[in-house]
Amino acid sequence: MNILFLTSSADLYGSSRIFLEAIKALQKTSINPVVVLPHKGPLESYLSELGIPVYIFNLGILRRKYVSPLGLINRANKNLKAYRFLSSLHEKFQFELVYSNTLAVIIGSIFSRRKNIPHTWHIHEIIPGPKPLVKLLSSLLDKGTPRPIAVSEAVAAHWQKLLRISKVQVIHNGIPYQAFLEKVDQAKKRIGVSEKKICIGMVGRINPGKGQLFFLEMAKQLSQQYPETHFLLVGDPYPGYEPILEEIHEEIRSNHLESKVSYLGFRKDIPELMAAMDIFVLPSILPDSFPTVILEAMAAGKPVVATLSGGASEMLEDGKSGYLIPVGNVKKGVEAISQLIESEDLRLEMGKAGRVRVLEEFSLESFEEKIKKHIWQHLN
Repeated sequence: MNILFLTSSADLYGSSRIFLEAIKALQKTSINPVVVLPHKGPLESYLSELGIPVYIFNLGILRRKYVSPLGLINRANKNLKAYRFLSSLHEKFQFELVYSNTLAVIIGSIFSRRKNIPHTWHIHEIIPGPKPLVKLLSSLLDKGTPRPIAVSEAVAAHWQKLLRISKVQVIHNGIPYQAFLEKVDQAKKRIGVSEKKICIGMVGRINPGKGQLFFLEMAKQLSQQYPETHFLLVGDPYPGYEPILEEIHEEIRSNHLESKVSYLGFRKDIPELMAAMDIFVLPSILPDSFPTVILEAMAAGKPVVATLSGGASEMLEDGKSGYLIPVGNVKKGVEAISQLIESEDLRLEMGKAGRVRVLEEFSLESFEEKIKKHIWQHLN
């Protein structure tokens, strides 16, 4: 059986990694995935290595910046061309299901409804606005996706109250953890940081919601109070958000943090970087659905400080595997991180609790079984 898989990006950040794991799980069955990516990127190589047919075509990915009269005309034109392209693929493969990864991919819903093919939508986003965008997405969900997947209870609750027909199913993310469980010798030295330093890091693609500037504000205060600390920023900007990176560099320069903060950009060696960290921080300032990077940090045995934003509260046990702090509250963030800086025993205790939790509650095996069961519900 051939299934058409569509996704909004060819990077290897959270939603793309879950997309890849879903495909790998389904490839173990009698399902033949066919993937269309909106542009070239590292995800293409991984899929090709699995022997999966991959096509590159502009899918008219919907972003906030297109929510304007001219922007919507632009997206309509791109989606029309994408529809024609998908129709040509359908003639060749005769798809029995369309799987759309993230709500930014709307053509899958439109295409499947017109071709009378079952459709499932894997929702990674909590989108509070603008209202026209939320209304459009809710309408598309109700019209063409009876049982969409949400990555967290927070995501499901956000969308379910806007839907009249569709019933959202929660499938928590699961990823391979083995690389994060392994010991890495001289991890700090590998990135040019003294082994004596307490390393505090965050990993996340630079965009308005991830909170890199919030992280730097906390780093400024903590570095003054605790000279033995060093801070790591990992992740590159999403296209169009390069000005945020410039703002980050300016913040580092203007606060004389050059010797205290290392900006590492995009990295493939995340397990090694996690091993170098003593404390992991994800200071999202917009709703963050179910950040995969928190799972990685927990698997690496690191205590996590994250904002009460989206799915983090489903992942962390506040006070046991880390701390949950209010969004944008520098004072509370500094207090939480300070407790971990001052106590190595607390760091080790919370890190151990997080590792146990992630392996028991968010295993890759559980994710794979639930994804396979969900897909077969559409095919039977």
